[in-house]
Amino acid sequence: MRFHVITIFPEVFDSYLKESIVGRAVKSKKISIRFYNPKDFTPAKERVDGRPYGGGPGMVLRPELFLKAFAKIRAKNPKIIFFSTMGKKFTTGYAKSAAKKYKDTILICGRYEGIDARVKKITKAEEISIGDYVTTGGELPAMILIDSISRQIPGVLGRYDSLEEERVSSSEVYTRPEALKYKGKTYRVPKVLLSGHHQKIDEWKNLTKKHR
Repeated sequence: MRFHVITIFPEVFDSYLKESIVGRAVKSKKISIRFYNPKDFTPAKERVDGRPYGGGPGMVLRPELFLKAFAKIRAKNPKIIFFSTMGKKFTTGYAKSAAKKYKDTILICGRYEGIDARVKKITKAEEISIGDYVTTGGELPAMILIDSISRQIPGVLGRYDSLEEERVSSSEVYTRPEALKYKGKTYRVPKVLLSGHHQKIDEWKNLTKKHR
């Protein structure tokens, strides 16, 4: 999977995408992440944003600069995503479908009061929302999509069992010590998890899973 990210703040991604599972996936070339900065196409002494027509607060990102960045992307039949609170809700099912169906995903990240609406219309991007809340830009949603879609790609997590949604999981997980003492109280691991009885353990996990 190749991710193409259009953003005026590519440096925001540096730390997260170089660490942990996503970082290993990049190093092993199971995914690639490329950035396209509209600022690179901004004429000297001009801004990447402008005042909104019709009035209103804040500034709007200029369409021609984002379209020039978009034109630099070389991808055949990519999935094009435009982040919006009014968009389709992103889910694990969406991530699975994207991982199977597309080799290239383009993520268009807005800032300030947003990107001129003509960018969405011209690129025919799908509006996607990561939840019923607002972030200061599209970079965080883009990271979430990259992470969630990447873990659906075979080999990224190592073992298929590592996909939480594909295994018998629980909302409660435990490790050592067996008995944890904290402020005068002792908190123990549930006995069933120490029993070695796999059927009973799976039943316990299914029970706790239902109460998520």
